[in-house]
Amino acid sequence: MIDARDAIARVHHQEWARVVASLAKRFGDLDIAEEAAAEAFATAVERWPVDGVPPNPGAWLTTTAHRKAIDRIRRESRRNEKHREALMLSDREPPEPLGVIDDDRLRLMFTCAHPALAMEARVALTLRMVGGLTVPEIAAAFLVQEGTIGQRITRAKRKIAAARIPYRVPAARDLPVRISGVLAVLYLIFNEGYLATGPGEDPVRPDLTAEAIRLARLIRTLLPEDGEAAGLLALMLLIEARRPARISPEGELVALGDQDRDAWDRALIEEGHTLVRERLDAGVAPGRYQLLAAINAVHTDARDARATDWSQVLALYDRMVRLDPSPIVALNRAIAIAELRGPQEGLAEIDRLGDALNGYHALHAARAELLRRLGRDGESRTAYDRAIALTGNTAEIAYLARRRDELG
Repeated sequence: MIDARDAIARVHHQEWARVVASLAKRFGDLDIAEEAAAEAFATAVERWPVDGVPPNPGAWLTTTAHRKAIDRIRRESRRNEKHREALMLSDREPPEPLGVIDDDRLRLMFTCAHPALAMEARVALTLRMVGGLTVPEIAAAFLVQEGTIGQRITRAKRKIAAARIPYRVPAARDLPVRISGVLAVLYLIFNEGYLATGPGEDPVRPDLTAEAIRLARLIRTLLPEDGEAAGLLALMLLIEARRPARISPEGELVALGDQDRDAWDRALIEEGHTLVRERLDAGVAPGRYQLLAAINAVHTDARDARATDWSQVLALYDRMVRLDPSPIVALNRAIAIAELRGPQEGLAEIDRLGDALNGYHALHAARAELLRRLGRDGESRTAYDRAIALTGNTAEIAYLARRRDELG
């Protein structure tokens, strides 16, 4: 028999958004949708180990969540909502037409990406409601405090309720206005799958990366002329192609330069390269995701790490900085500088980012590697310790600890 807790964890990743989308559409309230879905999964934690995993876990969760939502509405007994409650209980309304999007999860993403909400609130809300990411995971993605993310999500829900933003399929004309927020959410969901931040998670979550790619393909179909939609899909494909070589048999992260390139998925690489070439041929100035895809195309085009064209990578990051002058982009640019001009110059660039990224493990991991190359072992060891303390990914911790311990 399948272990019930493993089944619950797997089903949570697969079904959370579908359950929430179903509840939000029926009851028109994100708080009810989220809380009822959470209660349904909590009930599964209690009952499935005793009763066994049901034949159709998703349907069981959806039915249970609907009952939980109705129970909550009944308990609240709001006089001015009696008529609405009766309609919900009967549920005799004809189904809403699917419109241009016939995927529940993607439809909910576009709904949460309403332009009435601030971009940061859109992304945080959608990551929670659609991606199923926890508040700590979202906070790690934004590099901000958990309380800040909680406030953003709460305010977004209140804004939706106060503005009476409808839970309906967006019209085709609404899609371009909302696409930037949806792409940002997909990128963050993919990143969480590519290198999970939660200490209790597997180091890599293929369920999240696969779902992000599936949704990115749908968006590419809906908006075939959108360069950033194509760029994001290409970026995901090129990164996903390297996944078979990213974790060693011992469960340790394998750095890009040490990966077995024969294990990379050549079909995904070719598809990603084709998309990158299409965008280059379009003759339109590339956006952020297109530039990131081009950078990954350079990496996956090299026959080995020594053949990487770092001058091209740096040139692409120079363009990225003009579009997105964020500290994380600057950090990646500094790493390219270190490869092209030496560790001393790269370290100087990284040290300028210390205040902005002091709580980001990747900064300290990069510093540790460059200090190591400069023979400054004591400082390198300290930087490794700091990086280890800031990451929850078990494969990354194993890699950093081994590199630190090799210093002697």
